Amino acid sequence: MDGTGTMILSLIALIAMSAFFSASETAYTSLNRVRVKNMANAGNRCAEKVLKLAENYDKLLSGILVGNNIVNILSASLATVLFVNLIGGRGVTVSTIVMTVVVLMFGEIAPKSIAKEHPEEIAFAVYPLLSFIIRILTPIIYLTTLWQRLIYRVFKPSEDKGITEEELITIVEEAESGGEIDSHESELIRSAIEFNDLTVEDILTPRVDMTAVDIEDSAEDIARTFEDSGFSRIPVYEGSVDNIVGILHEKDFFTRKGPLNLREMMTKPLCVVPTTELPVLLKLLQKTKNHMAVVMDEYGGVLGIATMEDVLEELVGEIWDEHDEVVEDFFELPDGSLRVAGGASLDDLRERMNIPDEYDSVTVNGWVLEVLGHFPQNGDSFDFDSRHITVEKAARRRVEQILISPAVDDDQNDSSPIEEH
Repeated sequence: MDGTGTMILSLIALIAMSAFFSASETAYTSLNRVRVKNMANAGNRCAEKVLKLAENYDKLLSGILVGNNIVNILSASLATVLFVNLIGGRGVTVSTIVMTVVVLMFGEIAPKSIAKEHPEEIAFAVYPLLSFIIRILTPIIYLTTLWQRLIYRVFKPSEDKGITEEELITIVEEAESGGEIDSHESELIRSAIEFNDLTVEDILTPRVDMTAVDIEDSAEDIARTFEDSGFSRIPVYEGSVDNIVGILHEKDFFTRKGPLNLREMMTKPLCVVPTTELPVLLKLLQKTKNHMAVVMDEYGGVLGIATMEDVLEELVGEIWDEHDEVVEDFFELPDGSLRVAGGASLDDLRERMNIPDEYDSVTVNGWVLEVLGHFPQNGDSFDFDSRHITVEKAARRRVEQILISPAVDDDQNDSSPIEEH
């Protein structure tokens, strides 16, 4: 084989090595370390080696960059000699053009695209040769590491703050879109992530919706309350609802022997404030072996109650039993309008329309009261965010149901009510 043939084969080998280093860089950058770690924990020895190499990423990247630059420089130099020998003085220009196209297409774009789609397979395949090359290049890598440390001292990289909650949710969404987890699993993970941001105020049953009994009530009245409500536990008050003195369990009530004595049957109530975080409430309920907490305001009055079921529903979604009446907070009508319950979460409504965070309310009812500035009546309406909001049901000085439909005049796109009846 003549010298020209040898140089051409050498160029092909150098381009192949350039492709090798490019694929290796992308594969280890895109590597799903959690997946590889699980494989390593399952006894996969190759996965253990790949994970160890990936964890020492600075050394890995230095080795790949050094190797890639060496082969690219050699290929460019060799191509220049080859083309000068073949066509003379124009060989430098032709070599530059040809090698730029060849290196980009076959040494960069193609291998990186393949490695991006199959990072784990490529990382496992290139590991033996890559680890061998890194060992050979160790002296050069050591020098580059010293230079890197000098750069770090001069520019002082920012501290790693770890993964934020928003980034973690984004990872979950990407995993769902990629088919790695289903929508139910994705929703469960998001609920767990957002759980720490919720407080008792977000889940409490308000005082006006509470079912409670007076400590002076007769056994017949209490039995009827249990039967009508379907609840297994009911707060007991003395004098007024602001003075909850205990929690009565239906099992203790119906299995009693002898005359009724609520003070002996009921348990001591757990009292919390509306700003108590849900993880804290959950621990309190577990520690005190309670299933219900009484929520008190700053003046000592009762705001409502929060149950263990309410807490768990924030994690796993609605829990229905045979006594629950299934009520949809959001019901879409055939004409595109949306019927919303007054007790629905305002955050859930924000997912469907643009409502600024300036409103302090937690429920749709509270938001409507804030916007209108007075207690509404059936038929009251206003325009908001290019939507027409109509109060369909209002009772006991609160909104029970609203209807959201497209505004008649789309030009009326405002963040405050511009029409009121």
